Amino acid sequence: MKTPSTIGFLLLPGYAMMSLASAIEPLRAANQLGRDQRYRLRFLGAEGGFVASSVGGGFDCTALRDAAPDLDLLFVVAGGDPMLHDGPALVHGLRRLDRRGVSLGGISGGAAVLARHGLMGGRRFTVHWTHIEELQELDPALLIERALYVIDRDRYSCAGGVAAFDMMHALIASQHGAAFAHEVSDWFIHTRMRTATEPQQLDPARRYDLHHPRLEAAVRLMATHIADPLSLAQLAALSGCSARQLQRRFADRFGTTVSDFYRNLRLEKADELLRHSALPLSEIAQLTGFATAQHFSRCFRAHFGAPPARRRRQGPPHQPLA
Repeated sequence: MKTPSTIGFLLLPGYAMMSLASAIEPLRAANQLGRDQRYRLRFLGAEGGFVASSVGGGFDCTALRDAAPDLDLLFVVAGGDPMLHDGPALVHGLRRLDRRGVSLGGISGGAAVLARHGLMGGRRFTVHWTHIEELQELDPALLIERALYVIDRDRYSCAGGVAAFDMMHALIASQHGAAFAHEVSDWFIHTRMRTATEPQQLDPARRYDLHHPRLEAAVRLMATHIADPLSLAQLAALSGCSARQLQRRFADRFGTTVSDFYRNLRLEKADELLRHSALPLSEIAQLTGFATAQHFSRCFRAHFGAPPARRRRQGPPHQPLA
């Protein structure tokens, strides 16, 4: 049995109970359906004590400074105006966890809190649409995407509401496999999980006309692991098949290998970043899972028929991702 992941939820006054429930209920169900403790949940407040939600109910929370040493991931859950949250206990606590190597995430306005305090630099993320313009004015270099959720290495973010459920489905799938994640979704009669990029793009099943669940699962996993690509063995295991079976399905459907398809998916994201941001090539290479800018440039030229610099000149004026 795997060691359980310890996930904390930092509740800021006025958070939306719906957003929080959409995040914690899939994890609770994963523990129940898996017949073992796969996730430990911890509820934290900047100063500790009772933290009320927007409807008045809430949780008794541990102070952020006393966060458990085994914390793996912390989600900041914020509603209302997240730009108002700037107390020293909050800011110092978040930065201390970041230095410790704890992964950070934001639910609804939570990512805005992280961004305001310099903890989303060089990471793609999303936030509830009501906060996007203010964040863009605060720092035009922020890599904000109008997506349901974004997972970029050690940063997790979602737009709030039931988007938290979709993000947790992706998290569970990446740790325990697509089949188990679908079992959790079925438990809540949530039969069509949305992808990170909806509504801006079609989900993989429709975009690529996929009709096989393992093939769809593999493409979904690729889409949520752009900066930290999964190996063929990991993709196969999490999709519920062997590496040979997965290679055969990609060859039959796309006429290419798993690695070539995955690389092209990452290059498409790199092209988007080139056209809509002023990031240097080295950062774009890192954001899309390439070890060096030189390797990225070679792959980019082979795929698009032009070097990254030329493609950038062909794109629109630099603006935040939207």
